[in-house]
Amino acid sequence: MTKPGVFMLFWDFDTQWGVDRYSNPRARIPNRGLLDFVNTERLLELHAEYGIPACFAVVGAAALPGARPYHDPELIRRIHQAGHEVASHSFQHDWLPGLGRVALRQTLSRSKDALEQCIGAPIVSFVPPYNRPGDYPPGWAFSLLERRAGHQDRTNLTRLCETLAECGYRFSRISYRSLFRKLLILAGKRNWEVPVEPQHISGITCLRLNTPDDFGNQTHRMVQLCAERGGFAVVYGHPLNLGSPDSQAEAHLVELLKRVNQLRRGNQLTLLQPRDLVGNGQKTKPIPGCSSRVPSPQHE
Repeated sequence: MTKPGVFMLFWDFDTQWGVDRYSNPRARIPNRGLLDFVNTERLLELHAEYGIPACFAVVGAAALPGARPYHDPELIRRIHQAGHEVASHSFQHDWLPGLGRVALRQTLSRSKDALEQCIGAPIVSFVPPYNRPGDYPPGWAFSLLERRAGHQDRTNLTRLCETLAECGYRFSRISYRSLFRKLLILAGKRNWEVPVEPQHISGITCLRLNTPDDFGNQTHRMVQLCAERGGFAVVYGHPLNLGSPDSQAEAHLVELLKRVNQLRRGNQLTLLQPRDLVGNGQKTKPIPGCSSRVPSPQHE
């Protein structure tokens, strides 16, 4: 008998910190990050209705005292209290490939510390902003963008995982594409993705994204493949886009949650959070260089 597949759902909780870092200046709309907070209120209702847990990857700065659209520690506590996992999404939605080792340690540890102090529980999982770095030579994945925009002391996927382990993390969602996968995409083969399994990189348990940032046909296909063959469907979205007119909209999410529930009742899918793969962990003392006790940032 085929082992049940695994469904894992992530929400990338960027807030205004992420909006302010959009590469397109026209997209840096004041207060647009409010949608992350407002839509997360709705997401908590939907997840409770369908009994499906999720992992909310939160920028650490949002856990500090302050007001929306940059901060709301009480909402982050509510996410945790509802049984969902809170993961780190860096401190201020940083572009990690451009960071050297010291700056990387700082954003990872500051975020972890802020979130742990907010919810009173260990943070063991990490989700990189922009799904970067994707440069991973051991997996035949090479990013010219990251190599051009970074510098000699830039961060690739191996360094990220090494530093995550140093700072007390145990899991990371990752996203890299081998040369083979890139060639398939260039050839127009959009349905090349398959169920994935955890892999271990430099002491970190990793799962590679295998769905797009939506709840449309490709995501439904991956969930069905996992139900039939086993393996992981790694699904993600942004709360900010819940009211969008495309396949990231609430109506599409609800259809996906209904289907996942149906497959779970039929023992074809298991629902997990990242911490289920590595344990809840214990609060660990960061190694020298990973101290996160720093002053709170200021924003405009």
